[in-house]
Amino acid sequence: MTKEETMKISEAEWEVMRVVWTLGEVDAQTISETLSHRMQWKLATIKTLLGRLVKKEALRTQQVGKKFLYSANVSEEETFRSAQVELFSHLCARRVGEQLNQMIEEVPLTQADIDQIRQTLDKKIATNIIPCDCLPGQCHCHHAAESLE
Repeated sequence: MTKEETMKISEAEWEVMRVVWTLGEVDAQTISETLSHRMQWKLATIKTLLGRLVKKEALRTQQVGKKFLYSANVSEEETFRSAQVELFSHLCARRVGEQLNQMIEEVPLTQADIDQIRQTLDKKIATNIIPCDCLPGQCHCHHAAESLE
């Protein structure tokens, strides 16, 4: 997947992909059993989701006997980055920080996570000028005020 491409997968497809990323090569029955404690999906639902993921080229499949084995064509990190790019591309560049801050407030973080975030922020301090790319009225940054005058 290139930077220009984004992999759009549904929440249900994310659940299936998490199992595939964790187990490597896996069949539909194993995915169903793995997710059974969290999801009340029938095997047919899992197979439908697998078919969609194969069509999107997120998964590849190989027939072994009567079973089909599925493995990932894209890494978890690559797919997450694609979703992140897709999410933040809809915001004014100057509002991304607000959203990141909200995410940090809402998710549990280890001390190692916090230390890593601090290091990244320390590096960013020198380059904190971000041009606004919002549409008029989308945000209240200095650029938007100028464009409304």
